[in-house]
Amino acid sequence: MPDVIPFREISHVFQDFEHTAWRLETRRGYATDRNGPNWARWKAGEDFTHDPPDAWRTNVETQTAAGKRFERVRLVDDPLTEGQRFLLARAPSNVAAGDEVRYLLRTDAVRLGLPDFDFWLIDSRTLLRFIFDEDDTTLGVTVTQEPAEVLAACQARDAAWHYAIRTAEFAARVRSTV
Repeated sequence: MPDVIPFREISHVFQDFEHTAWRLETRRGYATDRNGPNWARWKAGEDFTHDPPDAWRTNVETQTAAGKRFERVRLVDDPLTEGQRFLLARAPSNVAAGDEVRYLLRTDAVRLGLPDFDFWLIDSRTLLRFIFDEDDTTLGVTVTQEPAEVLAACQARDAAWHYAIRTAEFAARVRSTV
């Protein structure tokens, strides 16, 4: 296995990329969410979608204003896990910043043969694969530009993006079943 790099050491790619930063999110929940300040606010029923942009969203706004794209597909279960419901509640602020978030049911992802790991695909040539521990804590990422791995990620991106549903439409579907 390639070296695991702490995420903070590679985060510069989100300013340095040329065209696209695309992510596949496969986890049912993330420790960073559960341990963050907005988790308790969300659990208490507080609306935090209109908070001022944090550093991530500010960067997304800056990069998308320069013509770059941030896109992601979140795999979700039916019914949604608590972590997935939290991310759906946060999604409108990501979308408002310029990060296009779409949703795909896990059963469809399996049918499409999508990977079962989280990754960022940067400019269709660099693959950052997340490494997590058993508690969903990010340990870091592995980085590769190996053509076969990058091609597989590009194919996964294209399939996921084609079938995934935009945030607003997905949220409306979830609300209509509750």
